[in-house]
Amino acid sequence: MGIVAGLDSSPDFTRIVVCDTDTGAVLRQGYAPHPVDGDRPADVDPQAWLLSLGEAAGGGLLEGVQAIGVSAQQNAVVPLDAQGNTVRPAMVGADRRNQVAAADLIDALGGREAWAQAVGCVPQAAQPVTKLRWLAKNEPDAALRTAILMQAHDWLVWQLLGRPVRRTTDRGGASGTGYWSAATGGYRTDLVELALGHQAMLPEVIGPAEAAGTTPEGLLISAGTGETMAAAFGLGIGLGDAVVSLGASGSVMAVHPEALVDGTGMITALADATGMHLPVVTTLNAVRTLRGTAELLGLPDLESLSDLAMKSTPGAHGLVLLPYLEGERTPNLPHTAGTLSGLRRESMKAEHLARAAFEGMLCGLADALDVLRGRGVEVRRIFLLGAAAELTAVQAAAPALFGAQVVVPQPADYAAIGAARQAAWALGVSQGTLDPRTPPAWQGAAAQVLEPGEELAVGQAVRQQYVSVREQTHPGAFRP
Repeated sequence: MGIVAGLDSSPDFTRIVVCDTDTGAVLRQGYAPHPVDGDRPADVDPQAWLLSLGEAAGGGLLEGVQAIGVSAQQNAVVPLDAQGNTVRPAMVGADRRNQVAAADLIDALGGREAWAQAVGCVPQAAQPVTKLRWLAKNEPDAALRTAILMQAHDWLVWQLLGRPVRRTTDRGGASGTGYWSAATGGYRTDLVELALGHQAMLPEVIGPAEAAGTTPEGLLISAGTGETMAAAFGLGIGLGDAVVSLGASGSVMAVHPEALVDGTGMITALADATGMHLPVVTTLNAVRTLRGTAELLGLPDLESLSDLAMKSTPGAHGLVLLPYLEGERTPNLPHTAGTLSGLRRESMKAEHLARAAFEGMLCGLADALDVLRGRGVEVRRIFLLGAAAELTAVQAAAPALFGAQVVVPQPADYAAIGAARQAAWALGVSQGTLDPRTPPAWQGAAAQVLEPGEELAVGQAVRQQYVSVREQTHPGAFRP
């Protein structure tokens, strides 16, 4: 029996899991927060990630491990000089200061469709290409000294290997940069120059089952990938599966055999960690809709809001909430606000508003699912992630509104597990026991399975009620 490790360096902490190479069973775990003061910053010294990693791996956690996979927060840019030293702290997160830079880049290339055709996505505030533009405009000296560009997982892999001459990344991580195309499998170095003002060295993109290298101690390090791709790999999703993630904002992604080019920019064409593609559609409003409604109704938490919503009935007595509280990306309505429609004397009760909040959030995510379905993406099963997925009101409504089987996995460190699975794959390929085209078949996530069943027709009627209000309020805004 061999053992491998997967480490996930998220924005706030490092988690490490040690797994059995054959089954994926988690044998040991480690955790450490990043040593960062105060609220989550926009600039972070990447040494903090190494300190956290070292602490999480303490106590002999990695003893006997044969290979390590690295998952890390996406969109973090580490600008390095020609000697490989950091020019400035890593730029992380979706910092609002980058929004002007994103608009500049969109205009500079000739609009949203030009970007979608070039790299499968339209620049957003969080993306590395946008951060490079901000750097060039606001810190020109640092931009000029930047000779090498890496993302968080690239940099961590490079550090684990002792900073070799060869620097690598994977398709998943590269596909989120804004200067690599999942459709062509190549970099667009002209877009790096457009953003940064000059060329920079970029990591070599290696295959999903390839090793980035071996440490002097003989420990194999796999390619690594971004957190989204690692979590999808850890969950074990494949063709026919979609993942709906319920954070403050929401996202819908699915496995697809080819890259999708979307001129509207609603689809971000990412690559996954297996050689397939991972088209993603984002909504700006998910759990923030629920939190806002709970505050409005004077409720202490989302569990109370869920309990109240369950006292109402599907359709919330005609009450419809378009949950565009922060504007919206899907549909593209950046400057709009939310809408509450269908107010009648009998619908003006707290439980109906609570129900409308859940239905509005889920219908907004169903719109995002329809963008993918409209492009030929097969969706037979939906994995529902996030703490809100455990709420009774979400589980009661989601299968019928989504029109598919809903799977609610038990909470686990899926990104770290995905990184470990990648390590097992690379190890098996290096030993000649695994095919580079077929990842190891690990146990699937333990999960609760919910079927739409007899509620499907009711759910689709609720969905149609939502669509009617959306079309009346914002005619023509949504074209899946």
